[in-house]
Amino acid sequence: MFVNRMWVGANLPSIVGEMIAAVTNTSACTYESAPVSTLMERYMIGQMLEIAGFTGGEGQMTTGSSNANMIAMMTARNLADMPIKQRGLFGRQKLFALVGADAHYSMDRAANILGLGADQLVKVELDPYGAMIPAELEWALERIVSAGGRPFFVVATAGTTVRGGFDSITDLLVLRQKYGFWLHVDGAWGGVAVFSPRLRDKYLQGLEEADSFTFDFHKMLGSALMCNVLLVNRRSDAFARGLSAGDGSYLFRNENVDGMEDLGAVSLQCGRRVDSLKWFLDWKFFGREGLARRVEKNLELCEYAEEVVAASDLLELVVPRTSFNVCFRFKVPEPASNSFNLALREALHREGVSFIGVGYIDGKLAMRLLLTNPAAEKRDVDAFFAGLIAKGSQLLQEKPLPAVVGGFCPVSL
Repeated sequence: MFVNRMWVGANLPSIVGEMIAAVTNTSACTYESAPVSTLMERYMIGQMLEIAGFTGGEGQMTTGSSNANMIAMMTARNLADMPIKQRGLFGRQKLFALVGADAHYSMDRAANILGLGADQLVKVELDPYGAMIPAELEWALERIVSAGGRPFFVVATAGTTVRGGFDSITDLLVLRQKYGFWLHVDGAWGGVAVFSPRLRDKYLQGLEEADSFTFDFHKMLGSALMCNVLLVNRRSDAFARGLSAGDGSYLFRNENVDGMEDLGAVSLQCGRRVDSLKWFLDWKFFGREGLARRVEKNLELCEYAEEVVAASDLLELVVPRTSFNVCFRFKVPEPASNSFNLALREALHREGVSFIGVGYIDGKLAMRLLLTNPAAEKRDVDAFFAGLIAKGSQLLQEKPLPAVVGGFCPVSL
């Protein structure tokens, strides 16, 4: 009944990897200090580039998608205007990044850290399904260009945090052709659809033409926290050109022993934890087909949960379900809905019945059901809703609300 976050208990193979990484206690910044880790990370990046459909590209493991999003933005910025690495943003043409209105807050923080400023992070209006409206994006791009600015970075979110919305990559590719920006796909949550050919066709069409792509193994796929990869398409030196700076000769060498370069030379951080081992072990244990089945099963459970909500007189969807997020609430009259559903959520958590997350959509508080536990079945979905409805009905009996608002009776006790 832990349906509060995008992660659950870790896979056993990755737990073994975590233990070994802790015992050996080395840093994956250089090949000579972590040769096996370097080989594993190179191998896994190659596997992921192939699955994403990226050619002639590169990748690196990061500390999570928030960090990966910032690295992608920084790489795109520095490649768009190379003198920035030395001169900074002072006196340069204004650079703009554009994201959907529901994009992850890491984009705001990246704009802050990189010195773009919040005003240069443009948030584009969404359609009813939580996806960026291409016409609104083009309008924003045209405004920027007309004012003398440069739109250098656009993000297609593959599975927004609350709604689970997917931006259309194919529509954004058309605009990239016209405006020349770097197209990044933030698949922290929904990017794992790439493992299933059926779900890739549904949610990630055009991914192979994007400039960069990030997704987490530690969320829906169950690897031990943290386990993230950032991939770059059609460029093998983007990280070196965009990120490398300073004299690291005391640590990084040019001998390229066994043909292996030091991974830390193109990473923002110096010390790099050995996360490749748990990633490698999960990959070898479950395989692409096993991971694809897990993602497909999660989607099937979400579809079933949606049916349960639709069949109940006491529950309602706040927005249509589009992917792996079911946003619903217990029916009570407005304006008490938000406060009641928050109290219901807290009661479920406090009493150990279940633990679910919440989010606001157009001012409406929604309970956000995330089904990522590989052991979960339909009976568990039934049990979750039974517990929630029982507790909601109890709260209504303890503190009755007006039964009828505008002639509509939202609950029957």
